[in-house]
Amino acid sequence: MRMSEGVEWAAHVCVLLHWLDEGDLTPVPASRLAESYDLPAAYLGKQLQALARTGITESLPGRRGGIRLARPAAEITLMDVVAAIEGDTAAFACTEIRQRGMNEGSPRSEFARPCGIAHAMRGAELAWRRELAATSIADLSDATPRRVADAARRHFGGA
Repeated sequence: MRMSEGVEWAAHVCVLLHWLDEGDLTPVPASRLAESYDLPAAYLGKQLQALARTGITESLPGRRGGIRLARPAAEITLMDVVAAIEGDTAAFACTEIRQRGMNEGSPRSEFARPCGIAHAMRGAELAWRRELAATSIADLSDATPRRVADAARRHFGGA
């Protein structure tokens, strides 16, 4: 399964926003977030819009405005981020080729159940989604060395 780089960017931004929130340094202008990772601001902006549409982040207007997490990091899962950026369409789409070609004239009853391939793919995707749903932004933050979070806060003018 291949995801766009926007998923990586969005996940890192969410972890960064969590660190900055812990240091009372949010909200952060989108341009500063892009600059912090040397990312194209316009493309990161699209990822931030997707996060906002799904309620992961929110944008505050004004001179001191910017982007911040819309809810606690412990309540935002990696699956939430992936779904915001990639959508929630299934990764595998069975087109039932077994009903075409050599099997075209076979009775429909022979195809009443999904084939083993569709079943295996769905099981793998469900396991993948469960794993992502079990990992929160707070979990990712906790798994990162404290010095990395502290350096991020210093970069934004705190601690």
